[in-house]
Amino acid sequence: MPLSQVPPPEQDAPPAEISPAHVRLMAFSTGAIVANVYYIQPLLSAIARDFQISVPSVGTVAMLTQLGAAVGMLCFVPLGDTRERRGLIVSLLIAVAVCLALMATARTYAWLALASFGIGMAASTVHVIVPFAAHLSSPAKRGATVGTVLSGLLFGVLLARTFSGMLAVWMGWRAIYAIASVMMLALAGLLRRDLPRSQPVLKLTWLELIHSTFALVREQPVLREASLLGGIFFCAFSAFWTTLVFYLQTPPYHYGSGVAGLFGLVGAAGAICAPYVGRFADRHGGRQTVLLALMLVVLSFVVFYTVGAHLAGLIAGVLLLDVGVQAGHISNQTRIYGLIPEARSRLNMFYMICYFTAGAIGSYSGAVLWHQFGWLGVCGLGVLLPLAGIGFAMAFARPAYSGREAHRL
Repeated sequence: MPLSQVPPPEQDAPPAEISPAHVRLMAFSTGAIVANVYYIQPLLSAIARDFQISVPSVGTVAMLTQLGAAVGMLCFVPLGDTRERRGLIVSLLIAVAVCLALMATARTYAWLALASFGIGMAASTVHVIVPFAAHLSSPAKRGATVGTVLSGLLFGVLLARTFSGMLAVWMGWRAIYAIASVMMLALAGLLRRDLPRSQPVLKLTWLELIHSTFALVREQPVLREASLLGGIFFCAFSAFWTTLVFYLQTPPYHYGSGVAGLFGLVGAAGAICAPYVGRFADRHGGRQTVLLALMLVVLSFVVFYTVGAHLAGLIAGVLLLDVGVQAGHISNQTRIYGLIPEARSRLNMFYMICYFTAGAIGSYSGAVLWHQFGWLGVCGLGVLLPLAGIGFAMAFARPAYSGREAHRL
């Protein structure tokens, strides 16, 4: 029997359905935790001035946060299948609080880079929370539950930029990380008190978990496809948000980090549709939703390049990008959570490693393309990536998925 299917499996539907209050708490938690990864994006120009480093160098710091998140997926997320989840989440929150404090007090570029990497690693706890929510939900409501929790995550991704960009104008970029450190300690106490305990049923070592994950990748074509397409979404997304602060400093805008952060509010408007995307995926299947989402991302970058010099055009592009990326991400995760219930943390681990590795590549590539080719280079990357994803999804869809199966997956 493959390690990916080691018995005894957990029940697909737990005895007690997750309460709306717990869904809201998990949504808030994922948003607050993931924000730590994205505070840096509107601050890049201020950090570059403070440390007297170039755009590609400060882009490397942003890349290291997302690369750290990918490493955290590998180290910590699979433990969600073999450890008590609430205790694991609380421990990782304490670790991220320490790393945030180190970021706030960084005095050298190496110190800054290492703290940024550590923040990403420990912030991977959000990807213990999301499959935990899926585990507590009934199959009929899983898409809606995952959509609600991921809407909190997306609000965190987008509003982090608003919070950090505006606060940096008043208090400096270091204050953001000091405040976030205290916030994480408070959240650790809240989750310790309110989250239900969740004892695992699998008894595997970490190495066995990793080995079983490779087996899952071999056995599950939907996992491979969703991971590739998820990486395409986040690579384009990260390239845009990493370079937006630099674009807004050029004519005709001449804006600073505060205004760059305000664009997070624009994107946050798209997060409202997350639960509806989850319900749509429940009814109509993930594959169609993902293809539609890829088309929205292509359109968003066309809008950025053609009318992005006008504020209305830039706002419209941000809305299209965030709705498209969110729809693709929710649909991909709904697809993979329906594959093997007892392996949800490992399925999510592989998906999110691909997701954040691609995001790290997007952050660095966006900074380099901006430095070399300006806005054309960034928008060109944003168009070509999802077009390649559409081509892959259409050319390599497995014939084995036919009829209702194809529609659902």
